[in-house]
Amino acid sequence: MNKKSKEQLKGLSVEELETKVREGSEQMFRLRFQMSMGQGEGLKKYRELRKERAVLLTLRSAHGVKTPVVMAAPKGAVPAKKARKPRLKKA
Repeated sequence: MNKKSKEQLKGLSVEELETKVREGSEQMFRLRFQMSMGQGEGLKKYRELRKERAVLLTLRSAHGVKTPVVMAAPKGAVPAKKARKPRLKKA
């Protein structure tokens, strides 16, 4: 990622940054899948996407946006009960 593209990214709004992060994550997923299937051409592109994503996340945090908690329970949700361990039967 060159200096000119970083300057372009700095001018984006929070919504545009979120969209770019989401698109980059999808591309990274596809590239990881392709590389796992034996197609190694995507390694350079994957590294570039990873660096771009880091810049986007840094810019997003500079705007004051907190990283959302993954799989947060909704308010008022009751936690699931733990499963009991089966008792051993005596002979």
